[in-house]
Amino acid sequence: MKRRILCPTDFSKNAQNAIEYAVKLFKNETCVFYILNTYNAEPYTMELAIARDLEEFREKSIGGLRVILEWLSHDDNSRNHEFHVVSECGNLLDIIKTMVDKQDIEMVVMGTQGATNSRIEIFGSQTVLAMEEIRNCPVLAIPSKTIYKEIKEIVFPTDYRTTFKRREFQYLVDIAKMSNSSIVVLNVVNKNESLDEDQVNNKNLLKDYFEDLDYSFHTLKNNDVQAAINSFIESRGSDMVSFINRRHSFFGMILSRPMVKNLNYHTGIPVLALHEIRR
Repeated sequence: MKRRILCPTDFSKNAQNAIEYAVKLFKNETCVFYILNTYNAEPYTMELAIARDLEEFREKSIGGLRVILEWLSHDDNSRNHEFHVVSECGNLLDIIKTMVDKQDIEMVVMGTQGATNSRIEIFGSQTVLAMEEIRNCPVLAIPSKTIYKEIKEIVFPTDYRTTFKRREFQYLVDIAKMSNSSIVVLNVVNKNESLDEDQVNNKNLLKDYFEDLDYSFHTLKNNDVQAAINSFIESRGSDMVSFINRRHSFFGMILSRPMVKNLNYHTGIPVLALHEIRR
């Protein structure tokens, strides 16, 4: 079965880096990549001006996508891959959501910063919004200075306070298996805190889900969850961090907007946001 991956681009170096990371990550997998560029016209009062502006953006969009397609066609890492380019006028997140449903996309891979001084969508905030709003597809965010290397360790922070479902971990497990990497489950607690019965049960669920993988459990005692996770990742030289971004979840809120920003600028490793797949 072919994997179906969506890579939005604003033609910045960061977006190109994210595409390159995805191609290398899945180089041994049969994949269909959709390379998406969106554009918007500035609001004018004259319809003719709007039409001219849109046509100019459309031509630039198509031209930029052709350049990417040419580059990918000569990349040795893309021998198992099929590429389609998509140019659309409209809001980036709305179009991503439509494509995820229409093309049965399995994963969205995005850079964390985009072109500046441009009327094209600026990524940074868009990537964080994608992690929060795209609920039926994982989002893999690639920091701007991340260079692909073999993934040896993926950190999964959790407070064990919500019940896990096996299907939520499908893509984390897939990446761990195809990369032959270990999964490190990290729990950050207050100094005098211990796991209650529900938390112990949820921890045991993870043991079942990861039974065919190399995994380990770690606990840190620290009142500052974000600082503890960053310190842990940096000290071990981990290669990726993943979390389940649930709505109305305290730990999910910690790990969404502020957490992603901190990881982008301090640890510099990819962030995989998982969601419950509702199909």
